Amino acid sequence: MSRSESLAAYLRGQARRRLDRVESNDGGRNARGALALLDAAAYAASLPDDDPVILMLDQAGCYGPLGCEDFDPGDAGNRLIRTWQGGEPHDLLLSLPAAITASPDRTDEQYGSTSFRPT
Repeated sequence: MSRSESLAAYLRGQARRRLDRVESNDGGRNARGALALLDAAAYAASLPDDDPVILMLDQAGCYGPLGCEDFDPGDAGNRLIRTWQGGEPHDLLLSLPAAITASPDRTDEQYGSTSFRPT
């Protein structure tokens, strides 16, 4: 599975989680969030593995220390994705590396040593 496909599969799984979430009086928030994540998944699936966004996610450690594992944004990335209410798909993907590298929970053992610097 390519990095783009792994990212898309992760986002689709999070969209399913949002759709399965039952909250009274959420006003459609979970459905809108799920649609936004599905949109982001479609966008991610269309990216080549050498796209700058994919490379930034790799530098942030989302594909493991060697860059060959399934997509996992860690706790900080999960929090961002789970609270994403919508917007442009690239905005979500571009905000992940900064959220991940700024996380106080982040350890180099978990994500590998990185030298990510937002551009």
